[in-house]
Amino acid sequence: MTRRPIRIPGRIRTVDGIRLHVLSEGSGPPCVLSGGLGMAWFDWDEVAALLAPHRTVIRFDRPGLGLSAPSATPPDLAAEAHRIAHVLDVLGLPGPATVVGHSLAGFHAEAFARLHPHRCAGLVLVDASIEEDPRPLLPRAARTAWASGLATALSAAGVPRALGPAARRLIGRASTVGSHPPHPWESVGYRTSRVLRACVLENATYPYQAADLVALRPGHPLPDIPVAVLAAYNGGETARDLRWLERQRALAAALGGRCTVAAPAGHLVMADAPGAVARAVLDLSPVDPATAGR
Repeated sequence: MTRRPIRIPGRIRTVDGIRLHVLSEGSGPPCVLSGGLGMAWFDWDEVAALLAPHRTVIRFDRPGLGLSAPSATPPDLAAEAHRIAHVLDVLGLPGPATVVGHSLAGFHAEAFARLHPHRCAGLVLVDASIEEDPRPLLPRAARTAWASGLATALSAAGVPRALGPAARRLIGRASTVGSHPPHPWESVGYRTSRVLRACVLENATYPYQAADLVALRPGHPLPDIPVAVLAAYNGGETARDLRWLERQRALAAALGGRCTVAAPAGHLVMADAPGAVARAVLDLSPVDPATAGR
């Protein structure tokens, strides 16, 4: 049985009135790492270790996830983009930062670059979510109310405590090609109703966040920054596998960036190929070895 860690890495800081878990380490130009739906700060451990000698690496848990307190409002694209800026504010980092967004957080990273163009030094999208023509079927309020009710019912039934960590591990295995041991902090968060609710609400608001990004693009052009798209490829030759690579390349072309492939890697690229993620960040704007770490 894995023992619960004693010391919480990072600090709990108040951002937009919410107590968020924020971790900053390393030195150099700032780089924000933001994980996909339902993920936590520790999913980036290996990437952060590779980047810390060259970058000030910032990780934070979105409301309700990891060790962060929940929000009174459902996830929203603009709010998540602004949250990245406000986390940097709290850390006293007003200058431009490279933002790395994985999966759903790819929406947030791109929105940050468009809404805060002078604060974004570069954009790295790691197997980012793509929705070319999102059309949510239900009103946003109806879908979030349904999701909130579902989360309440599951929590009352004891599902998070009984199945949360196991479900997290199963999703991790399905999203990677390598073998990765469970993280010591997995059982701390994923057995709580707080994290379950956050995951359910992020899933419920996904189509609205996708639609909001599509609507944002025409009026908020991407700044003149380097963009890297890192696509996961597990070696499969199915039409779905190959189509995903095509869509990732199309996203890179639309954003004026370069697409590279991480292989072999599942959707959790940061677990299977942390070196590829770190290279994608460092290749955007290499740091002079003579000044690294200052």
